[in-house]
Amino acid sequence: MTTYGCAEGDLATIQGFLGAAGNSTGLSEFLCTKLDGIDARLGFTALAVDNTYLLFSTYLVFAMQLGFAMLCAGSVRAKNTMNIMLTNVLDAACGGISYYVFGFAFAFGVGGKANGFIGHANWGLKNVPNASFDYSFFLFQWAFAIAAAGITSGSIAERTQFVAYLVYSSVLTGFVYPIVSHWLWSTDGWLSATKSMGPGGLLFGSGAIDFAGSGVVHMVGGLAGFWGALIEGPRMGRFDKSGNSLNFRGHSATLVVLGTFLLWFGWYGFNPGSFLKILVPYEGVKGNWSGVGRTAVTTTLAGSTAGVTTLFGKRLLDGHWNVLDVCNGVLGGFAAITASCAVVSPWASIICGFGAAWVLIGLNKLAARFHYDDPLEAAQLHAGCGAWGLLFVGLFAEKNYVQQIYGGDPERPYGLFMGGGGKLLAAQIVEILAITGWVSVTMGLLFLGLQKFKLLRISPEDEVAGMDLTRHGGTAYIHQDGSEHIMHMSTINGDKRSLNNQGPI
Repeated sequence: MTTYGCAEGDLATIQGFLGAAGNSTGLSEFLCTKLDGIDARLGFTALAVDNTYLLFSTYLVFAMQLGFAMLCAGSVRAKNTMNIMLTNVLDAACGGISYYVFGFAFAFGVGGKANGFIGHANWGLKNVPNASFDYSFFLFQWAFAIAAAGITSGSIAERTQFVAYLVYSSVLTGFVYPIVSHWLWSTDGWLSATKSMGPGGLLFGSGAIDFAGSGVVHMVGGLAGFWGALIEGPRMGRFDKSGNSLNFRGHSATLVVLGTFLLWFGWYGFNPGSFLKILVPYEGVKGNWSGVGRTAVTTTLAGSTAGVTTLFGKRLLDGHWNVLDVCNGVLGGFAAITASCAVVSPWASIICGFGAAWVLIGLNKLAARFHYDDPLEAAQLHAGCGAWGLLFVGLFAEKNYVQQIYGGDPERPYGLFMGGGGKLLAAQIVEILAITGWVSVTMGLLFLGLQKFKLLRISPEDEVAGMDLTRHGGTAYIHQDGSEHIMHMSTINGDKRSLNNQGPI
C-alpha cells in the first residue's frame, strides 16, 4: 500500500531542495513529521474502513441464522417446530461460548511455533486485538462456525434427543470445525493457500483454495449431519414395509421460501465478506472492491442457475413445478460456488450452478434408494454440492484472480480447464478426502457413542406425539387457549354471564 510519510532518504532529499535556507534541517523534520502524521491517520482510516466492512459482513452472515431457523421450521412437521427453533437459537448461544473459549484458538491461534494441524494460542481471545486480527475477525469466524452447526441440526431433525444436540453442537463448533478452518485459512495450516509459516511450502505449489468455505463450512456441517442421520436411522413411517418412500412434507412452504431468501441475503456477507478487507488495491482502478462485486455476481448467478435447473429437472423427473425443490436447488448452487466465488468469472459460475443442481437431484435419488432420511436434504445439499464446488475450483479458477487474491509465485497453479495444470485440482481432491476422513472419524464416533448410551434418539412414543408436546412444554401454534372448554364469559349490563346459559353468575 502507498505510504505518504517520509521514508529512508526522504529527509535528505527535502533538505537538498531547501538548499541553504535558514534552518533547513528543522523545516525538513517538521515537514516529515506532518507527512508521517497524515500517513498514520490514513492507515487508521483504512483499518477502520476494513473492520467496518468486516463487521457489516458479519451481520449479514449472522442473519443467515434467521434463514436457517425459518427454513428448518418450514421443513419439519408442525409438531416439531418448537424443537427445531430451539436448536437454531442455541446454535448461536452455545456456539458463541464454545468458540470464544477454545474454538477460535484451535482455528487461528498461532503461537511461537507453527502447527499445521491445530491452533494453540489466543485462548478466550487473549492478546486480541493484535497485529493479525481484531475483534471483528473473531465475530466473523464465529458466525461461520454456528452456520456449520445449523446445517447438522437440519439433517437429524424430528427424532433426536435434545441432550444429544447440546453435545454434538458444542463439539462441532468448538473442536471439529475449528481444526478444519485452521487447515485451510490459517497462515500455518497444512492445506492453506495463504500458508506463510511453518515447515514446507504450499501443497502442490498452490494449497487448496476454499475461499469462503464450501469444504470448511458446508462439507463439515453436511458430513456431520450425514453420520448423525445415518446412525440414528430414518423417522418412523418414512419408509413403508415394502421399502417405498413416503414423503413427509414440511408444514409451511411459506417459511421455507422466507428462509431461502434470508439465506440468499446473508450469502452476500458470507462470500464477498470473506475478502476480510476492502481497501486493497490491485492495479489501476481495480482492487478488493472489484473482487467483492465480482464475488457477489458469481454467487448470484450460481444460485439462480441452480434454482432454475432444479425447477425444470424436477419437472422432467416428477412432473411437478415444486417451489420447495427450487429453494433447495438455489441453496445448493450457493454452497457449491462458495469455494470458487472469488477466483472464477461470472460465466463459469453458471456452469457451477448447473452442476450443483444435478448433484443435488442425483444424491436425493440415491438417498431415497438406500432409505437415508434427511428432512432438509442438508447432507446432500451441503456436503454433496460443497464437494462439487471444491472440484470446480480446480477446474475453472482463473490465473489473474488467483494472483490478485493469493499472490506468491507468478506461475502458481490455477484451474485445469483454464490452462493451469492439474496441481490445484489435486490439492482440492486432498481437501475433500481430508475433510471427509476427519469429520467421519470425529463426528461418526461421537454419534455412535451417543447411540450406545441411549442419548441420541427419542422414544417412539415421543416421536409420534411430537417433541414440542413431550419435550418442550407445548406446541408452537396455539389455535385455542383452552378456556372455551370450560366456560366462555361475557359482560351484559355489568353482570358476568356464561355464554352457555346466559344466566347471571
